[in-house]
Amino acid sequence: MFKPGDKVAVLDEDLEGKVLSVSGSQVDIETNEGFLLSFEEKDLVKIGSGLPNILPEDVNDLSEVIKQKESFRKKKSVRVKPKERNIPPMEVDLHINKLVPKTGGLSNYDILSIQTDTAKRQLEFAMKKRIQKVVFIHGVGEGVLKAELETLFNRYENLKFYDADYQKYGLGATEVYIFQNY
Repeated sequence: MFKPGDKVAVLDEDLEGKVLSVSGSQVDIETNEGFLLSFEEKDLVKIGSGLPNILPEDVNDLSEVIKQKESFRKKKSVRVKPKERNIPPMEVDLHINKLVPKTGGLSNYDILSIQTDTAKRQLEFAMKKRIQKVVFIHGVGEGVLKAELETLFNRYENLKFYDADYQKYGLGATEVYIFQNY
């Protein structure tokens, strides 16, 4: 089972060494510390023969090779989310001709009701979908719709509203910022 030159470990003891000679079931080894000892064949186990030595001669430790290979492995790119202020806001155009196909026969009250109902529905949708910014485009007009929107927005505690970007929307839009409760 053992032959001279084999590396062995002693069972039940913390000893390793190299086989010097084998006579019957008696095996003489030289320990790594340089001691000459004899053991029964059944008390020894061959080590280092499980896998062929595939390491280059200049490398003593497999962990060195693993570290080298991992350093060459391509790093996964981490997707960085854009700043929330750069996320384009949801836009809701409340002009009546954008909401219904025909406006003939609708009273001013009907038109205002359709517009405020749409605004409320879209605001609830944005809250449900955790959209933080919504711009309601209401136009300039006489300011009736804008006043109704402000009344609607004041009913909610988790939002603030202000005039939207003048350069982009002019005077006819209100931006709503919805605070997210995590």
